[in-house]
Amino acid sequence: MASLKEMRNRIGSVKATQKITKAMQMVAAAKLKRAQDQAESARPYARKMASVIANLAAGVSGADAPKLLAGTGQDQRHLIVVATADKGLAGGFSTNVIRAARERIGSLIANGKDVKIIAVGRKSRDQLTRLYGDKVVHTFELSAQKTIGLPLAQPVAEMIATAFEDGQADVVTLFYSQFKSVIQQVPTGKQLIPAVVEGDAAPIDLNGAVYDYEPSEEEILETLLPRNLTTQILAALYENQAGFFGSQMAAMDNATRNAGDLINALTLQYNRKRQAQITTELIEIIAGAEAL
Repeated sequence: MASLKEMRNRIGSVKATQKITKAMQMVAAAKLKRAQDQAESARPYARKMASVIANLAAGVSGADAPKLLAGTGQDQRHLIVVATADKGLAGGFSTNVIRAARERIGSLIANGKDVKIIAVGRKSRDQLTRLYGDKVVHTFELSAQKTIGLPLAQPVAEMIATAFEDGQADVVTLFYSQFKSVIQQVPTGKQLIPAVVEGDAAPIDLNGAVYDYEPSEEEILETLLPRNLTTQILAALYENQAGFFGSQMAAMDNATRNAGDLINALTLQYNRKRQAQITTELIEIIAGAEAL
């Protein structure tokens, strides 16, 4: 049984931890608002660009279609991009994304596909390097830039485009966490190459009008598709950032409440032990007085 001093020290230690978790919760809550605004602001732009590409792609087919849109026609070499956070203390945020990526990677390897991995964020780098070793061809750290933005997304997009152009990848898939709410982040896999038009990015309704493009649709797509690649990665990083702060805020709130429960339980034990000690001392004093 711990002594009263040891119990006081433990209660003090838990209280200090509670102050830290409470402070981290407040910091995450303050950062969440801006991160959420960035994620929500990026969605309309990404959807609109996808709609424009869908509209242009409707008039392009066969050998004239850009490779980023049509792909190589093969399905042997896969490049998996896994975007997580740099830091922890956010519950299962990064682990959930990595789990979804691992399921996809495991399925591809089981089917005899060649898999290479790009890890964005320290958490994905650490876990995927330990699991897959030399299959991780490059890593990016989010802390390399002060804020999430184009300077962070552009190098990732350029590396993906280079790998595709050099014949190192036939299909490129991005895994990230889609922000739904403070308590809900959904691990998501999105195919980047060949470009896929999503259900909410249908071609723009031209009301029966026919447009002649200058330059041609193919040339416009050659310019737009690399930009779309960067846009999709940037939007995913914004989603990740908002999801991380939401998950961290929820995790620190749970930790703060758990620390409070532990403090109450320890305080109750401490008071009982102190009362028992006082009672024992009183009995000894009374017994000594009676002996005299």
